[in-house]
Amino acid sequence: MLNEHEESLYALFWEIIRYHFIRHHQLFSTVGLYRGQPPILELLWKEDGRTQKEIAEALKLKPPTVTLILRRMEKAGLIKRQSDPQDLRSIRIYLTKKGKSLEKDVREIRATLERECFAHFTPEERVLLRRFFLQVRDNLQKTIEGGER
Repeated sequence: MLNEHEESLYALFWEIIRYHFIRHHQLFSTVGLYRGQPPILELLWKEDGRTQKEIAEALKLKPPTVTLILRRMEKAGLIKRQSDPQDLRSIRIYLTKKGKSLEKDVREIRATLERECFAHFTPEERVLLRRFFLQVRDNLQKTIEGGER
């Protein structure tokens, strides 16, 4: 018989997050990427030349967190920083050739993660699971934005 902790939806959800994190790290480390870098690459593939502030807002990250991720990406040769010709106080982030070249790998890794996570689900189960995930997201979003506890 399972104890109360093992039956908890929250405990199961936390365990899923942990396994996903481990697998995410395993796959992305094969192409030299670390946590936080793939979402920034994806933003820049859609619109190169964003500011650090735009990146932080789009990903709902704190600016110091983005600074650390960008510093590591710059050191790895994935991005470069350039002054905005219209506003010299503003720095824009651009992909390098190396950063652009990872798009196919990142998309394949994301597809692999999705296949692995949702293998053996019927299409109907996927629809239901999506609805449940959206509800969990909306619950958390409402609490964060509304300051509820």
